[in-house]
Amino acid sequence: MEFGSPAFWVALGQIILINIVLSGDNAIVIALAARALPPLQQKLAILWGSGAAVVLRIILTVVAIEMLKLPYLKLVGAVLLLWIGIKLLVSEEEQGEGDPVSTGLMAAIRTILIADLVMSVDNVIGVAAAAKNSLTLLILGLGISIPLVIFGSTFLLKVMERFPIVIIIGAGLLGWVGGEMCVTDPSLKEWVDANATWLHFGAPALGAVIVVTAGKWLTHRAEPKRR
Repeated sequence: MEFGSPAFWVALGQIILINIVLSGDNAIVIALAARALPPLQQKLAILWGSGAAVVLRIILTVVAIEMLKLPYLKLVGAVLLLWIGIKLLVSEEEQGEGDPVSTGLMAAIRTILIADLVMSVDNVIGVAAAAKNSLTLLILGLGISIPLVIFGSTFLLKVMERFPIVIIIGAGLLGWVGGEMCVTDPSLKEWVDANATWLHFGAPALGAVIVVTAGKWLTHRAEPKRR
């Protein structure tokens, strides 16, 4: 595909639109991970987390089609996503020794990267198809999407400060996505489609319930330690 041709611009527009649609859950993860940091570190976590996540997504897109054929990969990703959702919901911050600000910032960026990696396994298929094997298109399209993710994360941070219930909804969404990943794993999908189609809704709902229930329970259990 020739650079600057009509087909090039059409494909680039498709990649950007796909990223607009698929960036909502990633923005939620970034906002959740950065919400406990001071304002300056929040901006740094959003900036570095978003940029690094996009670079990671470019790398992942190159190998995603083959990776999705591997059985049990999505099951591992689902467990990771449930763990991240619970971890983000727990209000107590566990920081080790050293500078608490830098420790918190690095922890937030690490959480953003892990969550984005897990949640992007399916999403990047659409981007790879739109790019039509053009690495230039892929890098341009995903690069342009960085401001979209940053803006969405910044907006959600402000909403979370005003309406804390959004934090619970966001964590529940991670559990929902994790449940979805379970039933679409190659090792289970055929059986689920043939024998238990209700799991396509039941598993995501159960994932959301697990994250919210476990997160609230761990938060409640940690309350005496903070007193």
